[in-house]
Amino acid sequence: MLTTSLPRVPLAHLPTPLEPLPRLSAALGGPQLYVKRDDQTGLAAGGNKSRKLEFLFGQALAQDADCVLTAGAPQSNHCAQTAAAAARHGLRCVLVLRGSPPEQFTGNLLLDQLFEAELVWTGDQTREAVLAERTAAEAAAGRRPYAIPIGGSTPVGAVGYALALSEILDQAAERGLRFDRLIVASSSGGTQAGLVAGAQLAGYDGQILGISIDAPVPALQEKVAALANDVLALLAPSTQPSARVRPADIAVNDGYLGAGYGIMGLAERAAIRLFAETEGLLVDPVYTGRAAAGLIDLARRGAFQRQENILFWHTGGTAALYAYADQGLA
Repeated sequence: MLTTSLPRVPLAHLPTPLEPLPRLSAALGGPQLYVKRDDQTGLAAGGNKSRKLEFLFGQALAQDADCVLTAGAPQSNHCAQTAAAAARHGLRCVLVLRGSPPEQFTGNLLLDQLFEAELVWTGDQTREAVLAERTAAEAAAGRRPYAIPIGGSTPVGAVGYALALSEILDQAAERGLRFDRLIVASSSGGTQAGLVAGAQLAGYDGQILGISIDAPVPALQEKVAALANDVLALLAPSTQPSARVRPADIAVNDGYLGAGYGIMGLAERAAIRLFAETEGLLVDPVYTGRAAAGLIDLARRGAFQRQENILFWHTGGTAALYAYADQGLA
């Protein structure tokens, strides 16, 4: 099991379950599918951000921060989990959210309010600019702010997924399994980058395929490779330059971007229903629903061998389902 001495606070219920998906596998005619249940991390409504936040909050508390700020979309899972972690540790939380407030606060927005986060809407400004402005304002007010970039996808945050790669390999070994591929939603890049770095350190040579949520292949490859190398520098500073991850090493599929970020289309609706009907498993409209749609389409097009063992890494997002209730899910 990979370990690190970086500051860390316990936020997630680990290890998360590894479960077979026999009915979904049968519905798709193979391969053999499994799911890593990071929707069951236990913070807020669960999700992958909990693993990142364990290290990000570890760093924030080590720096004696009393205020945590981050940014995201209105239904950001990362923002809701950040607010939950801040509430647990008694820290002020400021969330910078894209656009303007909606008429109804449902899904993760409701959770943001329950966790008593301050919500700041960007209007026509960028989230990055507003996040920087608010961080400076918190400092000017005499507070000790700690700003977390979108998705928590920093090298420190991505360390959580390097350790998660080690965790799933241990779980697979206990069952006598080897996964040929890991499939995960990829957007801000931290989850996939951590997995790639963890694979490098553990000697795992299976494919780690990121289903892009909102970026073309070259941009996401560059982002993930850079983050993975930063994670390797943190965990294995003596790594030789020849072992660095190249953008071409990063497996990305951008064929399922649909109409854009946060817009649920026919493919996402069908994937959400199929996962629910066959396995009683909920995936969300933005991230896991889109990644699931990619997995389903690739399986149906014969991109995988029937005998392959494939792991779908469930990154959470269940709360966002309720914000899309009026968009034809039922």
